[in-house]
Amino acid sequence: MQDAIDAIQQYGFPIVMAVGMGYYIYFIWKFVIDDITPKLEESHLNLIKVIDQIRMLDNDLIRLQQKVNVVLEYEKTRNNTSDSEQSSNRGSDNT
Repeated sequence: MQDAIDAIQQYGFPIVMAVGMGYYIYFIWKFVIDDITPKLEESHLNLIKVIDQIRMLDNDLIRLQQKVNVVLEYEKTRNNTSDSEQSSNRGSDNT
């Protein structure tokens, strides 16, 4: 603590604070470069993987919906055909 007081008396408060702020900025920069950047890159790769999986699931859902629509359309056509055959059979039975 005495060293800080001596430095302030010798160089002045603004100079000592500028040096302290420079060290603080260097410390933060070093922390970001060494610790945060690698984790951020890893998270970015994981995000890309998740986005790819979501796209694949979306494509699967679209294909599944198309198949369901085809089955429903087929069932509808089949029911219409059955109904028309039954009504034509009833009409021929009445004559």
